[in-house]
Amino acid sequence: MAHCPFDFFTDGKKHNICLVGGGGKTTVMYELAAAWAACGCKVLVLTSTHILQPADGSFAADATAVHNLWQQGRYAVIGTPELSTGKLTAPPQDLYEALHLQADVILCEADGSRHHPCKVPAENEPVLLPDSDIVLAVAGMDALDNSLQQACQRPQLAAELLGCSLDSVIDEQMLAALLLSEQGARKNVGARTYYIVLNKCDLIKAAQQEEMLRLLVGEGIDERRIWLRERGDSKC
Repeated sequence: MAHCPFDFFTDGKKHNICLVGGGGKTTVMYELAAAWAACGCKVLVLTSTHILQPADGSFAADATAVHNLWQQGRYAVIGTPELSTGKLTAPPQDLYEALHLQADVILCEADGSRHHPCKVPAENEPVLLPDSDIVLAVAGMDALDNSLQQACQRPQLAAELLGCSLDSVIDEQMLAALLLSEQGARKNVGARTYYIVLNKCDLIKAAQQEEMLRLLVGEGIDERRIWLRERGDSKC
């Protein structure tokens, strides 16, 4: 299995990480959560938007349940159940405030994409936690060679940002632009450290991976902050 390349995973520091962008955020978030929990860290998982309520027993309704999961060496998912949808929304503020100082790592899905591999955020997106120190942007490489209309959430905003039509076929330059733009995945990042996960790299050619890296690194993204992730990766 591929190893998570990011320095924050092994630096021993407390981190509050928000995940934004396109398809694969939830999978990456839970992979990181499980890997940190296996190392003995107290991991708190939540959303500032919506995620499905997990059915594996990792949901914790209160602080006592969170501590029980931590004692078992597991990560804890908190949130407000939405009975009509089976999803979780943001947790009660008092619960978050009671736990966030005790957690070693906090992971928050701060953006939605409705399963599209890439996106441009609307005016009210993403919903970054004020105390987060890292933003992790995810983009699915299966966006390449598909049109904005097919593969991008909010394609009209993407077309306006890129100066093209909805029928334009996404290439490496366009996808890199969405990841680099402060109207795209870097929106509201500010002083937070920015990392990128290029997801489903096994679906594209090696030359396409190399071109994505060239474009991102050429615009100042440290190559050590880019993860070429394949679908088969199941741990960090």
